[in-house]
Amino acid sequence: MRRHLTARDLGFTVEPGDEAALFKWLLASMLFGHRIAQTIAARTWRVLVDAGIDTPHALAGSRHAALVRMLGEGGYRRYDESTARRLARLGRTLVDDYGGRVLGIAEHADDRADFERRVLAFDGIGPVTLRIFMREAGPSVYGGSG
Repeated sequence: MRRHLTARDLGFTVEPGDEAALFKWLLASMLFGHRIAQTIAARTWRVLVDAGIDTPHALAGSRHAALVRMLGEGGYRRYDESTARRLARLGRTLVDDYGGRVLGIAEHADDRADFERRVLAFDGIGPVTLRIFMREAGPSVYGGSG
C-alpha cells in the first residue's frame, strides 16, 4: 500500500485553530487530489508556498499566468490551466464568502457534515480531495479523529 504524504512531510503540522496550516493543507490537498505523482504535487506545493501563495488573499490576488507558470515549475503540467483556474476560485471564494479563512467555513457550517458539503462545493474538490484534507484537518476543525 502506498504511503500518503502528510503535512509533516511538507514541513508543518495542522493544529486546532492554526489558520495558516489549515490553508496550506487545503492547498496541498487540492494538488494531491489529482491523478498526479505525490512527489510532483509536493514539489508544486513548495513552489507555490515559496512564492508567497500561502494565504487565501495571496492566492486570490495571483494572476492566472503566474499560477500556470508556478504549477509548471513544480512539474504539474498536465492540469496546469484548469488547476490554476480552480486555485484562483478557491482563493476568491475563501475571501469573498468566508472572510479569507478556512476556519470561516467551519464558522458558517452547522456541523461537520455541512462543513464537508461546503468544502465539496469548491470547484476542483471532490471526495478524494476532501478525504485527503479531512485526514489532517478534521481533528483541527472538529476535534476527535479525522
